[in-house]
Amino acid sequence: MNVVRVLLVDDSVVIRRMLTDALATDPEIEVVATSSNGRLALQRLAIDVPDVVVMDIEMPELNGLETLPHLRKLYPKLPVIMFSTLTTSGGKATLEALALGASDYVAKPANMGSIAATMERIRADLIPKIKALGGRGPDVVTSVPQRPIAGPRVAPAPLVRRQPPTLSARVDAVVIGVSTGGPNALQAIIPKLPADLAVPLFVVQHMPKLFTRLLAERLDGLSLVTVAEAQPGIVAQSGTVLIAPGDFHMTLVRRDGRVEVALDSEPPENSCRPSVDPLFRSAAQIYGSGTLAVVLTGMGKDGLAGVETVTAAGGQCFAQDEATSVVWGMPGFVTRAGLADCNLGLDGIATELVRRCSHGRNHVIAHSGVKVGR
Repeated sequence: MNVVRVLLVDDSVVIRRMLTDALATDPEIEVVATSSNGRLALQRLAIDVPDVVVMDIEMPELNGLETLPHLRKLYPKLPVIMFSTLTTSGGKATLEALALGASDYVAKPANMGSIAATMERIRADLIPKIKALGGRGPDVVTSVPQRPIAGPRVAPAPLVRRQPPTLSARVDAVVIGVSTGGPNALQAIIPKLPADLAVPLFVVQHMPKLFTRLLAERLDGLSLVTVAEAQPGIVAQSGTVLIAPGDFHMTLVRRDGRVEVALDSEPPENSCRPSVDPLFRSAAQIYGSGTLAVVLTGMGKDGLAGVETVTAAGGQCFAQDEATSVVWGMPGFVTRAGLADCNLGLDGIATELVRRCSHGRNHVIAHSGVKVGR
């Protein structure tokens, strides 16, 4: 059996042992080495390069943020998962780590009540990401099928594209779904959008609520458009990007002739809250054929059912290509289902967004007691 070989980097002996024991429960993962700081980790990498690195941020001698530039220079494609604290400072450091080249992150469990509960949370959060980034997960689509253990090689299912809408098709709103690799993908897209973008954008990024607020603040400081974490009652505005807060589904509703944001704590969909599907479904109901759905890098199938609803309503969809995706799960499943009008590299997505949205309409600049804008 091919296993995902993992290097653990954390200054805490207790954390290293807990991580090792948690990962040892999965036969498809092998912890091949541990290091107590970034300097020792780089020395270890010079001897043996694993499939995935799991690394703490706060460490002596060379911390995670200091280690990443060295690691990326030597091993540009090696997946790195940051194991960070769920605090404001930890969240800011995690976003910085992602900007420096980390592939993903997992928040350290806090106040779980027992070691057993902590171990279960680590397994649930960390193992799927290790497998996905290591190329072994079930939620990753590959352009070339894996060779079966026995029997002839199976040819891939033919990729059938639907007839895309004309480029003059009107766009009234953009909805974006993204997960693993999302912060960097969004940072490559949103700051390139013009301040006078004619439509509103709504984003679901799989992140805890603290992280989504920090992500919105970071993007807002880099962008001409206004970026904010969504709150109930905010009205859709042109040139505004609203990000679903962690642990809440974000949907769109029409009240008094205006489109507003609604948040709810309904059960997770696709094991996610926020989930992409509720946003996409509600956008299709509100905007119909004027909906443009964008599916970016991420694990799993979240967004697939939502895109089906958007395209059934006559809306448009494009998906990030495999080459520029950290994990080609979400965009891969949409592509394989024949629902994407086109696949675009990360560098071209903002340009295509602006081009398609040039046929949109300006939205009323109004709000319900919530300030959105500069």
